[in-house]
Amino acid sequence: MSAPQLVHRPSTRGIVAVWVVALLAGIAVAIWAPDERLMLWMLLALGGAFILSFAVQLWHGEASGFIQRVALSVVGSLVLLGFTSLVVGLVRLAAATAG
Repeated sequence: MSAPQLVHRPSTRGIVAVWVVALLAGIAVAIWAPDERLMLWMLLALGGAFILSFAVQLWHGEASGFIQRVALSVVGSLVLLGFTSLVVGLVRLAAATAG
């Protein structure tokens, strides 16, 4: 006899939530971080997304697929923050060369 599962929560919600927080953190860093500390703050945002992904997946309460969900959350956050930093770098480079 197998044990009944408790309430099934969709696993994609937690992953997408971490991605949204990482994107918002990247945009906030792009707006408010000084030029000389931009990459430090982006790295701190990635670290926060990493910790948040663990917290969200632990709260999810399902052991199967835990590593895959955390990895997907962290890699997605890394891609989003990398894209954000690329756009910010290009914009700041264009502003520096224009004036």
